[in-house]
Amino acid sequence: MQTKRIKRAVHGVLLLDKPHGYSSNQALQKVKWLYQAQKAGHTGTLDPLATGVLPICLGEATKFAQHLTDENKTYIATVKFGVSTTTGDKEGDIVQEVACNVQPGEVEAVLPALTGEITQIPPMYSALKVDGKPLYAYAREGVELERKPRQVTIFAIQLLDCQDNIANIEVTCSKGTYIRTLAEDIGKALNVGAHLIDLRRTATATYQIVHTVTLEGLEVMTMEARDALLLPVDTAISALPKIALHADAVYYFKQGNPVWLPGIIPDGDVRVYSEAGLFLGLGVQLANGRIAPKRVVNL
Repeated sequence: MQTKRIKRAVHGVLLLDKPHGYSSNQALQKVKWLYQAQKAGHTGTLDPLATGVLPICLGEATKFAQHLTDENKTYIATVKFGVSTTTGDKEGDIVQEVACNVQPGEVEAVLPALTGEITQIPPMYSALKVDGKPLYAYAREGVELERKPRQVTIFAIQLLDCQDNIANIEVTCSKGTYIRTLAEDIGKALNVGAHLIDLRRTATATYQIVHTVTLEGLEVMTMEARDALLLPVDTAISALPKIALHADAVYYFKQGNPVWLPGIIPDGDVRVYSEAGLFLGLGVQLANGRIAPKRVVNL
């Protein structure tokens, strides 16, 4: 008889280098199994084609997963010019080929027009759901639905290299940006078409690719070594302002009650700590100098 795996109450953020061919959920489930974690969630979906930074929130860190999902991301996209596909990436069927010899200067010339706030139409081959069903499921059935344009922001876009009609482009963008669509738009601007052949996420918020670990690396570690890789729960919201509460206020905040805070309180959401430096959770400013708990941690 097999013994039941004992699940652990483990808390923190693991920076995973998601491997090629894994869905984000498959990678999440593998990490959860390796940690024997009671609770886990990922932050920002990466297509199976893509690799790179996928923060995995364990335990109490899952309360802040949405904040990381909403953060800006940085990618290195490898784009092939002269070939368009049904999906906008190498997984699709070729729909058009154009003889071309795209030069670095030509690519650099069209990038400024794709910087800043731009409009994208979500591709049919995406996980965006309509009536509870992902668009890619409709696409596989040969059904094309009308999609509403969405506003996204390209904060920075830089050509790293370009030769033999293949370019590596670094992009820092807001949530919801489709890099495949951006690759196609670059191809359209050059009148040659294009598709994405590789995508690597190099940063999510302040989390960088150099600090990630692979699934293969995790598999050969002891549980103690895996636990040592976990970043503190509050790093998931490290971009937010920080405030400290005195002892009496800590008690009431942890009970779910608004508390009064002397002095100037930052607008919006804040990271809340005790005066001793213990992370208490996420708070939000109310009127009359008060902070209300939004997410309270139990560490």
